[in-house]
Formats: sequence, C-alpha cells, structure tokens
Amino acid sequence: MSGNYEAAAGEKEEEEETMLAVTYGYSRDHRSDLKQWMLALATTHEGDVPLFMRPLDGNGSDAHTLVAAVEALKDQLESGGEKAQGQTGEERERPLAASIYVADAGIYGEENMSRLAQAGVEWVSRVPATSTAARSAIDPQEPPDWHHHEDGRLRWYTRFVELPQGRTERWVVVSSEEGRKRIEKTFWRQATRQREKWEKELERLGNRAFACEADARQALKEVTKKNKRMPEWLKVRKTTLSSRPRYAKGGRPAKDAKAVSIEWRIKATLGIDHERAEHECELRSRYIVGTSVLDGGRLSEEELIRTYKGQGGVERGFRFLKDPLFLASSVFVKKPERIVALGFVMVVCLLVYRLAEQRLRERLAQSGQSVPNQVGKPITNPTMRWVFQFFEGIDVLYVRSPVGVEVSQHVLHLRAVHEQVLRLLGPPYQKLYDVPI
Repeated sequence: MSGNYEAAAGEKEEEEETMLAVTYGYSRDHRSDLKQWMLALATTHEGDVPLFMRPLDGNGSDAHTLVAAVEALKDQLESGGEKAQGQTGEERERPLAASIYVADAGIYGEENMSRLAQAGVEWVSRVPATSTAARSAIDPQEPPDWHHHEDGRLRWYTRFVELPQGRTERWVVVSSEEGRKRIEKTFWRQATRQREKWEKELERLGNRAFACEADARQALKEVTKKNKRMPEWLKVRKTTLSSRPRYAKGGRPAKDAKAVSIEWRIKATLGIDHERAEHECELRSRYIVGTSVLDGGRLSEEELIRTYKGQGGVERGFRFLKDPLFLASSVFVKKPERIVALGFVMVVCLLVYRLAEQRLRERLAQSGQSVPNQVGKPITNPTMRWVFQFFEGIDVLYVRSPVGVEVSQHVLHLRAVHEQVLRLLGPPYQKLYDVPI
C-alpha cells in the first residue's frame, strides 16, 4: 500500500473513535492502483517541531478534514494547559493554546471559517480567488495603496472584508517581483497555445457556408463563446465577409446560367490586446493571505506574509517521512492499528530529527560558529541529514585486555568538525563519543 502523507486532517472525533480506513483515494504519486492512508501533521513555527499527528482515511478530503485537525489540536493544547494550571494552582499563560494556526487554502471555506470562529481559533490562510469578494479584492475599481518591502521585491495592500456570515476578515493582497516574472513566463506560453486553438476554430468556421450574412455573423459570435469564453486579451481584429452564387449543377456554370442561391463565408483574424494581457499577468501574480487577527499592531502585514510562507516546514517534514532513505515510503502492513503505530513511530523520528537540528542551529548562532557544508563553505543552518552524512564512517573499536576481562572502547576516525558538533549538542553527546567535556 502506498503511504500518502498529505497535510490534511482527520474528522472531528466522536464519542467512539472510528477505525482508520485504508482505501483508494486521490494519489499525489499517481498510483491509483494502490490503497493509501494519510497523515495529519502540525508543527511549531519555530523549528518546525511536530506538535500533533493523526492517521487519516485514504479518501479523506482537505476541505472537510483540515478544520477538524485545528480544532483537535486547540482542544489538546488547552487541556494540557488546564492540567498544568491545576498542578500549580496559579493562573498561567498558555502560549500554545493561544497561538495562531496557519494552513493552506484547503481549509478556507464558509463552513470551516464559521467553525473556527465559533471555536475561538485565530487563523492565517490563503484565500482562494474564486469568490466575488476575492476577485474584487484582487482587481479593485480604484488603484490600491501599495506598501513596499524595504528590498523593493515585495508589495501588498490591505482590505477589511465584511462577509455575509457576519465575520470580518483582514485580507492582504500580495504581489512579488519573482512571482510576476514566473507568471509572465507561464502566461505567454499558455497564450500561444490558446491563440493557436482559437485560430483553428476560426479556420473551421471559414470553411462553412451560410445562407445569409446574419447567419455568418451569428456563427462567429457563437464560436467565440463556445466552451470557454475567449479571453479578454484575445480579440477578433478583422472580419471579412464574402458571397458567391451557387448553381444547380456543379462545375463551371454556363454564361446564361442563373444562381439558385447565394452562400456567405466569413473569415476572422485574431490579435492580442497587450494592455489587457499585461493587466491579466498582474492580476494572476497577486494572491490573498487572510486572517482573523484584525489588529495590525499584533500581527503586521509583513509578519502575516512571513507567517504564511513559513508553513513550508510542514511540507519539509513530509519530504523527510517520504524520503526513500527513511524506508517508509511504502507500507506493507494491513491492520489499521499497526499503521497507526507506524505513523506514530515515523513522527517520533521526525520529532527527534527536528529537535536536534533546532538545537544545533541555536548553538551555532549563540556561539558565532559555523560548520562546513557539502562543498566546504561555512554555514550556520545545517540540516541534520547533512550532519548524519558527515558522521558516517566513524567506528568503535573494543579492545579486550590480555589479562582479565577488562574491555576498552576507542572511537575511530573522529575529526575536529565532529567534535565541534558534539560539543555544540551538549555533554550527553560528548560522553557517547568519548569527547572530553
């Protein structure tokens, strides 16, 4: 069975826990022939340390399951805070329970946002540009008041949106220089294909005969609205109408022959409205980051954008779990309870990996040190995967004394960079490798 570890979430728990369904579903690996299961994963903003996990049904939908994971995590953190408060008998702040929850666009929807509002959850999410309100925010009638980042590569403007459900949300419409260049490249590649497609449609239209001029023009109008409407930036520049007589017999007509009818043909040529095309590129390069936190002093627009982009840590966690070197990209157990246990072991491995990585990076920053990367350049943010790689080849030699049963241990091939990393990680690691404390 294929392990499909997506950033989704499970249904809200009922009084009786439901059994994990290992079944067919949408496969990101394009393996629709295999059954799958999914995994909910939530991490901290600092260090991407796992906080929450839950195995999910293989046919679960993000639109219905993401919000339940947020609710479950909030309840779990709040219950943990209440226990700690009961133990001390003092009022304590609960920073985790009061955190802002970040998710991708899969969570955003009328029903989900209402549920989060009722649960008192503060959130940050991408807002899909499918609703009328979202389209109006991206393409306002009046020129927006842009704010620019100090490096000039990122800009944004803010809208407070009153939704029909009685909620108010803060939407930040973002555009970046890199995103605009990427969109332009994709847009003009798609524009070439669309123009070729519509030129073929018009060519087929030009081969048809019509009984009158009105029929020819109506056919052109219908063709341009066939299936998907012709893009606004693609315009019919010129139309040519021609007529010719039709005779009862084929071939070259006689001089005195009379036409039975008149047939009309229409030819059209296309052109690109570059001003509209540039405007379309600009609109496509914009996206909305929404939040229920209305106070800009508490969460500024720059912090909001940075917070949303920071959710890539969850995806990096899934890449860790699905890496072939992790040897768990395919699952060969069938019982749901064993799959649940396997998922727990996998996330514990990720937890240890992330904590070690966070500890090493913090110690490097505090001490002003660096370690070499794969090409020997000094870095302060190494991944634990790279650390594991340059720790390969270290051996332990056990030597038994000729007299007695005393055994001595010697760590071989330990270099200065290894000792540096071990000292940064702390005394327990130094002791394990016999590095002087």
